[in-house]
Amino acid sequence: MSTSRFAVFVDLENAGGKAETLNNILEKVKIRGDILMGKVYGYTEKFGGLKELLLSNTFTVVPSLRYGVAQKNNADILLVLDAMEVAYTNDLIDSFCIVSGDSDYTPLVGKLKSMGKFVLGISRSEVASTIFINACNEFQFLESVTAVRRAPKPGKKADNGSGDEAELLKQIESILDDHNDDEVFASELKGILLRLRPDFNERNYGASTFYKLLTKLSQQYGVIKVRSDNYNVMVSLAAEEGGADSKPGNQLNQDNWVDAFREQLKHYKDDGFERINPSILKADIQSLYPDFQEKTVGFKRFSDLLKALEKEKVLALEMDQQRNMLIKML
Repeated sequence: MSTSRFAVFVDLENAGGKAETLNNILEKVKIRGDILMGKVYGYTEKFGGLKELLLSNTFTVVPSLRYGVAQKNNADILLVLDAMEVAYTNDLIDSFCIVSGDSDYTPLVGKLKSMGKFVLGISRSEVASTIFINACNEFQFLESVTAVRRAPKPGKKADNGSGDEAELLKQIESILDDHNDDEVFASELKGILLRLRPDFNERNYGASTFYKLLTKLSQQYGVIKVRSDNYNVMVSLAAEEGGADSKPGNQLNQDNWVDAFREQLKHYKDDGFERINPSILKADIQSLYPDFQEKTVGFKRFSDLLKALEKEKVLALEMDQQRNMLIKML
């Protein structure tokens, strides 16, 4: 994975006001490269909880001046103008991240791509335009960016060292899961960790070298795999032991499927999402339960399953202006 140099432009109304959500967005970008500059648009005092995160990442804030019905368009135009100025005047930046799903940004994406720039789009699924999604080099739904990773296997923490191993392992998993290849060079992994956590030091975890730290995490938790290849240390996610069939409680059936969907929807709500696209929910359920099919819990179509959940008052179904189905959290 080559190290890209990003400019990040965030529509706060699209990203929401939670520091954790914005931090997850920045993490996704930092896994891909360095953030050389960033701006957020539509800032008001209701986003005051983001101050520390914005300052620590040296972001510039563009406040929201509420006047007239065209105020949102003003913010959109400012974002486009700033992005084009950066593209023409800053040769160091070769990649752009636009956190918004508005189709109005499609011409901007086209222009940036014509200048040889890479464009990563991130947006909530309920407002993401198909035109904008398809225009980007890469696009991720915000719900997927904040998706829960698999939990580390129980293990005893080392007596020496003061670092939080479980939190570190979660971050390593996120990096490996987001990597295009099956394996990552340990040196590259450490470089990404330093972008995410400039104060990272393996000695804080009781290890004299990064290789020893990785080996300890691999042996203790069993979530990552470390191997040597011609003096190069390679790191990957460990394969799950056995299949889903061999794990009790890892399949959905008539007795547990409602609770499983309720728990996943609670996760979205806790992350600040009011509505999501049904495809997001289905993809996340399938990642947790790989053998999931609607017919195994008594439904012919996923939409029928959603209607049953609505009757159980687990969710509410709505239609957007294009008559696409949306799931509303209750």
